[in-house]
Amino acid sequence: MINTRIANVLLFLAMGALAFGVGSKQPEQKKGLSVLVYIPGTVAGSPPYELMVAGAESFAGTHPEVSIKVYEAGFNQAEWEEQLTGLVAPGEYNLVLTSNPSLPEICEAVGKKFPNQKFVITDADFSGNPQISTYLFNQYEQSLYLGYLAGLITTSNMKYANRDKKIGFIASQEYPLLNKHIVPGFLDGARRVDPEITVDLRIIGNWFDANKAADLAEGMIGAGSDVFAAIAGGAAQGLIKTAQDRGAYIVYHNINVYKTAPGVIVGCGLMQQKKLTEEILGDVLAGSIRYGISKTVGAKEGYLDFIADDPGYLDYVPEPIRTKFNAFMADLKAGRIPYTLPEL
Repeated sequence: MINTRIANVLLFLAMGALAFGVGSKQPEQKKGLSVLVYIPGTVAGSPPYELMVAGAESFAGTHPEVSIKVYEAGFNQAEWEEQLTGLVAPGEYNLVLTSNPSLPEICEAVGKKFPNQKFVITDADFSGNPQISTYLFNQYEQSLYLGYLAGLITTSNMKYANRDKKIGFIASQEYPLLNKHIVPGFLDGARRVDPEITVDLRIIGNWFDANKAADLAEGMIGAGSDVFAAIAGGAAQGLIKTAQDRGAYIVYHNINVYKTAPGVIVGCGLMQQKKLTEEILGDVLAGSIRYGISKTVGAKEGYLDFIADDPGYLDYVPEPIRTKFNAFMADLKAGRIPYTLPEL
């Protein structure tokens, strides 16, 4: 009798287990993606950072399983490693997405403490670390075509062009990408118009001092520069104001700012940081991204371009200059403009 009762209890438990699925494999839940967008500086006034944040937020807007946290680290580079360490320590983020040539070494140091943390860095060139993937925009190439336009303008009879074969470049600080790609590419492009053109490079020392940028531009215009480029973050507003007041032209990297100073800003390059950011997050979500490598992208690949359909270009740059420049851009995109990309 006892054995019969025990058998009945065991049978009841077995049936219950089948009814409730005990011991069966649970359905695999779809994993989310938590991304820290780490901005080494501030978003406002920096086209690469503005476009990265826009791309990340756009991607998250169409993928509910993706969450985005934007952190502005400020301009004190000495604090970045400690900040980033504190942010990733809780293990909250699957990915740190950032953009700056100085970040690979910082991410590598942080990654040693957290071996499961992954990092993707744009505007940087770094390979060999299985936690880090980098994407380098070919800024030599963008500077090459902006320099070519600057060369056409400085040797023209446009209103603010003078007889001095001199163009200007104002930068916030010196770093390998600026010194080896951006400024040399700008000069290379200008000298394809006239080999006697020179470039006057001045350094602000930070990314926010618009007054100093204005003072530098004032002196450079006085010394003969009539066409400028700038990699200066928010400080570039000082150059723009001085160019408006004194009469000079600006060609601008990365973003459309024609409306900021019509007739002064006469050429705008385009960095497809937003597009690249969305593609990166898509690859991370799909598990197809490769770490440990660096990829260079440029005009031929569709990640760098020039905004040629804006009134700021069409209405203020004479048609003969536009014809020559547009032909140069077409040749560059087709791979018909030879150049050597220097090593960083």
